[in-house]
Amino acid sequence: MDKVIKLIILRGNSGSGKTTTGRVLQRKFGHGTMLISQDVVRRELLFVKDGPNPEASQLLNELILYGKKHCDIVILEGILNSKWYKKLFENLFDEFNNQIFAYYFDIPFEETLNRHKQKPNAHEFGEKEMKRWWNEKDLLDIIPEVCLHKELSLNEIVDMIYQDVLK
Repeated sequence: MDKVIKLIILRGNSGSGKTTTGRVLQRKFGHGTMLISQDVVRRELLFVKDGPNPEASQLLNELILYGKKHCDIVILEGILNSKWYKKLFENLFDEFNNQIFAYYFDIPFEETLNRHKQKPNAHEFGEKEMKRWWNEKDLLDIIPEVCLHKELSLNEIVDMIYQDVLK
């Protein structure tokens, strides 16, 4: 029998806690957990801008399929605009079906701004850019997402996702 590979999707606006959560989850699940960061793929590997028909979408898909073949758990994290990445999400839904655990960080703008100021890359962009990128409640229509709110601590979020995936 084939082993069941699980996909965790962490989405939300800039500064909402996706990357930090992804890193902690990867350490908690341990070896055999692949973490794919949209920012790393888009900005560092491909050096492309985000927007409609994103150039990063195909590589994200390929990396996730690689993870499905070689890992137990794949974590995809990023802003991942629901309209721009619709085809990716359709592909992932077909590929993983009921083994997708999707979470949307529904965090107020002011809170994302405060969190951003604590990050090592805080100098790279600020409030003006974050406001321009802001996309209120950008929930997926094809994959159900659990909304995560600012009242939840990092540990509470990590524990919740960990328990959901192990069920």
